[in-house]
Order: sequence, then C-alpha cells, then structure tokens
Amino acid sequence: MPRPSLEMLRALTDENVLRALMAEPRLTRAEIAARTGISKPTISDSVQRLNRTGLVVDTGERTTGRGRVGSYYGLAPRLGAALVVGITPYGVTAEAVDALGRVRVREETRFGPDATPRAIGAALDATVRAVATCAEGGLRTGVVSAADPVDRTTGRLVHLPDAPFLVGDLDPPAVLAPYVDGPVLVDNDVNWAARAEHADGHARGIDDFVYLHLGEGLGGAVVSDGEVRRGHHGFAGEIAHLSVPGPDGTAMALTEVFAALGLRRPGSTAVDVDALHVRLAAPDERGARTRTVLADAVGAVLAAAVAFADPRTVVVGGAWGPALVPALDARFGRGPRPVPVTAAGLSDPEPAGARAHAVDRLRALIVRSAHPALTDSGRRPFRPPTPSTPPTQETP
Repeated sequence: MPRPSLEMLRALTDENVLRALMAEPRLTRAEIAARTGISKPTISDSVQRLNRTGLVVDTGERTTGRGRVGSYYGLAPRLGAALVVGITPYGVTAEAVDALGRVRVREETRFGPDATPRAIGAALDATVRAVATCAEGGLRTGVVSAADPVDRTTGRLVHLPDAPFLVGDLDPPAVLAPYVDGPVLVDNDVNWAARAEHADGHARGIDDFVYLHLGEGLGGAVVSDGEVRRGHHGFAGEIAHLSVPGPDGTAMALTEVFAALGLRRPGSTAVDVDALHVRLAAPDERGARTRTVLADAVGAVLAAAVAFADPRTVVVGGAWGPALVPALDARFGRGPRPVPVTAAGLSDPEPAGARAHAVDRLRALIVRSAHPALTDSGRRPFRPPTPSTPPTQETP
C-alpha cells in the first residue's frame, strides 16, 4: 500500500482540527492538540492553513491566568447553515442550523388539518424564504421531515389510501431549490424518529430494531445494521393497511380497527388521540376491551415485523403508543420469538433526528471544502488512493 502524500496528511490533520472546532465554539491550539492527540506544531500549521482559506478565525479572545497567553480559534462565521424543515398536519417549521448544531434562525407557519395542498406548498415556500433571508452564509444543504410517505427517488410526498394527512403531490426539493445551494434529503417523520432513538434514545447502541409510531397516524421504521431501511419506493414501515384482528376477531386493516372502535376524528382517518387516552385509562369493561383489541391488533403488526426483520428490540413511540407497551411486552415475552418492547426515550424525536442529520451533512461539506480534491467523504476517514482507484467524492 503506498504511503500517504504530504497533502493527504495535511488533509487528515485539517479534518481533525475542523471537527474539534465543530464540537466546541472556541479552542486554543493547545486544546485542539490535546483533543486530537496531534502534536502542537502540526496543529499550529493546520490552524494557519485553515485561517488562510477562511474556514477558521482567531476569535480575538485570549487565555488568562499563569503561563503563556493563548489565542482562541473558532469556525469562521460565514460557513453557511443547514436547513431543517418539518411538515406536519398542523404547520411547517424551518430552521437554519450551524455546524455546531445551534439553531440560528427559526420560522413557523401554522395551518389547520383541512389546509389544501396549494396552501401547504405556499406555507412551505414562505417559511423557508424567511429563514434563507436571515441565514448567514446561505443554506448549503437541506433535510425535510414529512408526516407523509416519501418517494425515495424524487423526494416527493405521496398520498396513500386512508392517509390522515392529505398534502397531495407536494415536491419539497423543487420548492426548496431556490433557497438551498446543495442537495435536499426528504424522508418520512417516523424514519427520522427512529434515527433519533438510535442516536440518543432507548435504541442507542442497538443496530437492529423496529420503531413503531402510534399517534394520530400509524407508522413504523425498520433499522437494520444501524441503517433505516426505506424499501424500493421508500414506503417501508407503512403499516396502516396490514391485516390484523379487529374487535370481533375478523381480519381488517389496522387503520379500520380505530373506525370499528369509534376512535377516529370526525371526517378523518386520523386516530382521535384524546378519546383514545380516555378509553385506555378507563377502569371499566369497555376500557379493558379496548386495551385488549389494540394489543392484539398492534401485536399482529409487531409479529410480522419480528418475523421479517428479526430485531433485537421494539421501540414504541407516538402520542399513545407508550401506554400500550406493558401489554405488548407481556405478549412478546411469552411468544415463540421473545423480543423486548420498550417505550421511546425521546419526547420529540422527529425534528431531533432530522436536525442531527442536517448538521452531519453540513459538517461534511465544510470538511470537504478544505481539500476538495482529496476528500472522498465527510462521514468517513480520508484514505490514501491506490494506483487503480483514484480518490472520489461521495454525494451526501
């Protein structure tokens, strides 16, 4: 294997310096050396290079106390931001997030569940435009979390039968294109929630699990080998039409169970969460029957997931899902393939998952800009090229 070139070694050092400064708003060269394990002279050379290229600046602050006075360095202020968008049944939110994960600008537009696709598209455009106007350095990449199925090839939102949130054929990448310089990634909100649980919730450190969202809408996500599996179209985890036992034992679609129980919002296929909470908490026979029916129905969904995905655990989130966890855990604990069922650990995982991914993408772009000819990915270490394989760049 050929020895890495001097330029490659410099690129490696510069990446370490940049990533250290992405974890702390300011550091001295000595502090960077201590965090990276790289010698102080090598770090000093790197800081000077990055300062000349405009990626790192002297903050003007100095250390105090005994010993030699040190200068604090930080990321340059105009390196751009990542756009994070959330599209829910009740409104659109947009944030500009910097490379340290700080939300610099946030805008929100509210609307009712009966908003038309045209109104939702206009709200998305206006909200993102307001953020883009205030984002220092511009928006370099974008991530969208949508409460609807997403076509993984185009990023367009797709309406499936009986979906409670009707946005029509909304195309977020096209709407965001005038405001974002780089790529835009769109995914279903349940997939973002699963990613957040994997990073910081009750699935942390678990690379194979199923995440179930039980709220106004019904959804699932399969995480295998640490990655969310989206399926050919991007519809993996769309569980609403799985055949499950209904209140009288007759097979029906999961979404129809709530209609049979009288637990849908009027004029909608959405679950009436408030009424469901009251019913689940009721100490009478009706409450017990509701708990049993839902445990059987959701249990059938999880049985299918366990059979096909072979997860280590099941995580249940959403507005009412955690209330069902004791019954589901007892059911699977005594089954032929026992799998523990636990409640989600995060209260608002969808935006957290999207925001974390957006920050990762922005950091990758900043690292890549230091040595664009040598960087093959901001998410993987630099590797020296082999004679037969020149270095390439991976699209984030």
